[in-house]
Amino acid sequence: MFKNHKYIAFETIVIKEVRRFTRIWIQTLVPPAITISLYFVIFGNLVGSRIGNMGGFDYMEFIIPGLIMMAVIQNSYSNVVSSFFSHKFQRSVEEVLVSPVPNAILLGGFIVGGMVRGLLVGAIVTVMALMFVDLQIQHPIITITVILLTAVVFSLAGFINALFANSFDDISIIPTFVLTPLIYLGGVFYSSSLLPPFWQSVSALNPIFYMVNSFRYGFLGVSDVSVGPAFVILTLFGVVLFSVCLVLLNRGTGLRS
Repeated sequence: MFKNHKYIAFETIVIKEVRRFTRIWIQTLVPPAITISLYFVIFGNLVGSRIGNMGGFDYMEFIIPGLIMMAVIQNSYSNVVSSFFSHKFQRSVEEVLVSPVPNAILLGGFIVGGMVRGLLVGAIVTVMALMFVDLQIQHPIITITVILLTAVVFSLAGFINALFANSFDDISIIPTFVLTPLIYLGGVFYSSSLLPPFWQSVSALNPIFYMVNSFRYGFLGVSDVSVGPAFVILTLFGVVLFSVCLVLLNRGTGLRS
């Protein structure tokens, strides 16, 4: 049975993207694992022993879902933004754009590639976490759904960054000045119940806050937000960003001189 040409195009892009980062796994997979391990040691063991319990759990156990989510966010985003901008820089993306491949297929291939890297790093971090605590996932379906939606959202965000970037410096501005502050203020290392009312309201405007807490609910069964609204926000972000990416691709934003 012959494969549809759209499926072949999608499969080709995904395989190419996966091979791109697995070929240089020492640069793409090992550094995030080492960085997160340092968080486990410094924040979990050293600082955590002084903090005590957080949200009714040992501090190390409390921060692990957030650290896994942080790894998925950063790697899903960075894979797409670096890969697609490299295609722009080398002008190899023009060959794809003139081919009879729908923009939705092109976008989907890059997004799945980013998701694979993010989820793979997340799996590595999870395995490393097992060396520190005995992880028990309370709600597996919620955990898997949240992490998949998060990988999609930040892969799409990375794609938008790549479209507007004009230099390699441009692809580091958003991760440095926007993404990193949102992650650290997203409840990875603390419960929002410890914050003053004003900062609790500010946290409610941070989408990563909902991702981290809904993922923590999947692991530990506790959350600072209701899981239902968190799912709605995640899904809404995914739909909006996908639509924006398609509109920008159809217009040729950042791709036409």
